[in-house]
Amino acid sequence: MSFKYLKKIPTVEELTSELPIPEKCAAVKKKRDCEIAEVITGVSDRFLVIIGPCSAHDEVAVLKYVSKLAGLNERIKEKLIIIPRIYTNKPRTTGEGYKGMAHQPDPMKEPDITEGIRAIRQMHIKSLCENGLSAADEMLYPDNYPYLEDLLSYVTVGARSVENQHHRLTISGLEVAAGMKNPTSGDLSVMFNAVYAAQLPHIFVFRRFETRTTGNPLAHCILRGAVNHFGHSIPNYHFEDLQNCAKRYGERGLANPSIIVDTNHSNSNKQYMEQPRIAFEIMESRIKSPLIRSVVKGLMIESFLLNGSQKPGGTEFGKSITDPCIGWEETEDLILRLADLV
Repeated sequence: MSFKYLKKIPTVEELTSELPIPEKCAAVKKKRDCEIAEVITGVSDRFLVIIGPCSAHDEVAVLKYVSKLAGLNERIKEKLIIIPRIYTNKPRTTGEGYKGMAHQPDPMKEPDITEGIRAIRQMHIKSLCENGLSAADEMLYPDNYPYLEDLLSYVTVGARSVENQHHRLTISGLEVAAGMKNPTSGDLSVMFNAVYAAQLPHIFVFRRFETRTTGNPLAHCILRGAVNHFGHSIPNYHFEDLQNCAKRYGERGLANPSIIVDTNHSNSNKQYMEQPRIAFEIMESRIKSPLIRSVVKGLMIESFLLNGSQKPGGTEFGKSITDPCIGWEETEDLILRLADLV
């Protein structure tokens, strides 16, 4: 074997003992879990807004951004549930480039996963305890999830991971809402199969244990657009797309039919400033169709303090170093207008 073992990663027990979540913050997180679950199950008619930077590379900027979300949340909490995107892993098609804070707590230094896991747990704790908003993160590496299990209220499985058996089975053991994206090909049957698998109980190997899960009824779909064989983006957020997806949900007989629509990625062709327009079109579709309104329960939006993006090592505070995001002024306006449309 050509593996070179560098250093031993701390266990979940060691790290949670070193960086425990205060009881009052754990209570806030539990309450938020229930509120989000009520939207997915249809008990609540509030609308989910999962919003934040493409990847969280700077703790100070992330905490400032989430504090702004928290202030805004007080104004619209009767209509919307804001879930900060604090994404600490960055999927890479070729494996090159910045892979997120879990790998590189300092984007300009060599990867240090031990310190990265410590840094992301600390950032999530600070964000929750200082702002009262438990967050979403992407499950890129299922074995890393337990390091944040007591902090996250929402988990996503990305377009490149959604066909992976280990991701699907791991989601089946979660007790929080989990969104399964359609694959980059756009094949909705793959997404629905992932949701079906995640809602079933399983026995499998997880973290060196034979593990039994009970199934996760809060697993649901995320539409993020697709890419065809010519490399062209194909959106799937239009009225007909949402109607079709909602009908197929009913045909599959899955629990708690729910769709979150990603307004960026292939739905916007990565034209990030199109996200507000796309969001408003989706809200208009909800107004026109009772079926769409009953199933489309939230949006996923890429946003940060400043518009656009910069290369790793850039000096603009609050600007993404991966995919470009809308800035705070656009974000605030968008959220306030969404609240009026729910």
